[in-house]
Amino acid sequence: MTQTAEAALSRKDFVSDQEVRWCPGCGDYAILAQMQKVLPEIGVAREQIVFISGIGCSSRFPYYMNTYGVHSIHGRAPTIATGLKCVNPDLSVWVITGDGDGLSIGGNHLMHCIRRNVDVKIILFNNRIYGLTKGQYSPTSLGGHRTKSSPMGSIDYPLNPLSVAIGAEATFVARTQDTNTKHLQEILRQAAAHRGTAFVEIFQNCVVYNPTAWEPTTEREVRDDNTLFLEDGEPLIFGKDRDKGVRVRGMIPEIVQLGNGVDESELAVHRQDMENTSYAYMLSRMLHPEFPQPFGILRSVDRPSYTEMLTEQVTEARSARDADLAGLLHSSDTWVVE
Repeated sequence: MTQTAEAALSRKDFVSDQEVRWCPGCGDYAILAQMQKVLPEIGVAREQIVFISGIGCSSRFPYYMNTYGVHSIHGRAPTIATGLKCVNPDLSVWVITGDGDGLSIGGNHLMHCIRRNVDVKIILFNNRIYGLTKGQYSPTSLGGHRTKSSPMGSIDYPLNPLSVAIGAEATFVARTQDTNTKHLQEILRQAAAHRGTAFVEIFQNCVVYNPTAWEPTTEREVRDDNTLFLEDGEPLIFGKDRDKGVRVRGMIPEIVQLGNGVDESELAVHRQDMENTSYAYMLSRMLHPEFPQPFGILRSVDRPSYTEMLTEQVTEARSARDADLAGLLHSSDTWVVE
């Protein structure tokens, strides 16, 4: 990627002249602010950064970034990002999507972008609702959730974004939350540094249509017992008093109380660089209320990106052929139509 000029950039350099227009109290403001704080640190010029979005509340994001941007059509941001990255590998390409945009109409595009390991960063805002279109249930809404499109309660089984990404063998999978700004910043930094597809799910409440979506992980009185922060090489410990842990037996996790014969040596130790996806998938399936919600990097492995391999193929193809257009047009099978 092209580096910035000698003058150091600041957050203000990434703030556009557009009026930010989200609902008061929306977590989108916090995510925008942390992105604008992190980008000056990654050493890439603004002219080499592109934000691509689909349709939804989060999809206004490109307007508010003083970089290049594309506000595209519903669900197709990963496809446009793939094309852009392939024709200009030097760009830092970010996809901004939501649980509706990315996992419903855009599910197919999202999955194939991830499995190819295209060198783009996908940030999925998950509020478990369609906010822009006024509160219909989304692919991540819980069963029984009453909305304008499910007045008797949703009968869908919800998708888990992390499980989808890991199932598609994403090389970087992480989760963070809009209210935890320091953690959010660090996850964005790690995503920016990753070579290949970086998939980040961000928990956020929709303050209008689903204000309690992630209450167990945001309310001060209970959040410590409902959140598990992953640290590479460290045991899975959580709780307000750091007295609970996750023990794994035969890939089946269980919650244990430390003390009374149970110590840290029995707990699972987090390894984010495991090539096999079974462990990361297990973490993604630890669902509330039985388990705490895992936050941090679930998986980060090194694998050649689609962009790198495509560039190598093009270079090899060009070097193996004589760049003679006339000769190419008259080569192989040709015929004359009388």
